[in-house]
Amino acid sequence: MKPPEKFETERLILRRPRIEDAPILFVEYMQDTEVTRYVMWRLHTNVDQTLEFLKGCISAWDDGRRFPYVITFKEVDKPVGMVDFHINGLQAGIGYVIARAYWGQGYMSEAVRVIVKWALSQPSIYRVCADCDVENKASARVTEKVGMQREGIMRRYIIHPNVSTEPRDCYLYAIVR
Repeated sequence: MKPPEKFETERLILRRPRIEDAPILFVEYMQDTEVTRYVMWRLHTNVDQTLEFLKGCISAWDDGRRFPYVITFKEVDKPVGMVDFHINGLQAGIGYVIARAYWGQGYMSEAVRVIVKWALSQPSIYRVCADCDVENKASARVTEKVGMQREGIMRRYIIHPNVSTEPRDCYLYAIVR
């Protein structure tokens, strides 16, 4: 099952990534220490890393393994973040990131909400879940705003290499139908 290649919300367009997004994404957030604090990859130190990352995103779409979307505004096709999800049996897992300049304005909740709505409208998907570091209050808030509930703490679950080389505790959030 493949999702649509594009979603539209009130203010945003979520679309498949393109190679030409690399320079903008690099400048917007890939090298920002605050934005990349709780991601599972090291912050990028040059645009070539972002280019390789996007090649992987495009390949994931083509293979149907995961479905990363670039977040842009309706008025201008300027990449400012990403929402990525994968389908695993009866559930979809979701992750997201957005440039610091757009924090606290409801953009990420708007983007995640459209993905969650689509996923739960699929007959074979019963659950959408997300995890976040226990210290990542902003990410936890996004999941709550889209209707997910905290199910518990997964102890020493994921390494966030920009914080520690040790696995960190994460909250697990989910919404079910």
